[in-house]
Amino acid sequence: MKYKGQKELYQFFEEHHISFQYYGHKEAGTIEQALEVWKGIEAAKCKNIFFRNHKGNQHYLVILEHTRQLDIHQLEKNLKQGKLTFASGKRLLHHLGVTPGSVSPFGLIHDKDKHVVVFIDKVLEEAERISFHPNDNRATVVVSNHDFKKFLNLCGNKFEYIELYT
Repeated sequence: MKYKGQKELYQFFEEHHISFQYYGHKEAGTIEQALEVWKGIEAAKCKNIFFRNHKGNQHYLVILEHTRQLDIHQLEKNLKQGKLTFASGKRLLHHLGVTPGSVSPFGLIHDKDKHVVVFIDKVLEEAERISFHPNDNRATVVVSNHDFKKFLNLCGNKFEYIELYT
């Protein structure tokens, strides 16, 4: 069974000529589980964190290279949005159309209001290829960084590459 959005994602890729490699695998909802299934996948591997501000009226998707640690307090200072907290599964489903453990920037195809702001670890800007769940944590999709940036531009959400600290 495919999660909501996987079929739509592949249609989006096809319509916009975004090439990808698909790797099906067992469920991997955490980085620890993903490390087991990523063997042999030649691409930058990412972790994705979905936050909301303290008022709950703004949401952020933060994408980091999987070995790096986010300094949430520094991010809060930079955003000037007050305290950030992890967004609920309900908010995740509403804004990105995915469930916890399947957070992915590819969920932006469901954000029709362009509500979610995306911050990407600057170290990923130079990666040749980059990988994410295709809105389903039972697979990994690899795209060129060029096609990933094309995807982000087509989605229309605000995004920025920033220093996300180690």
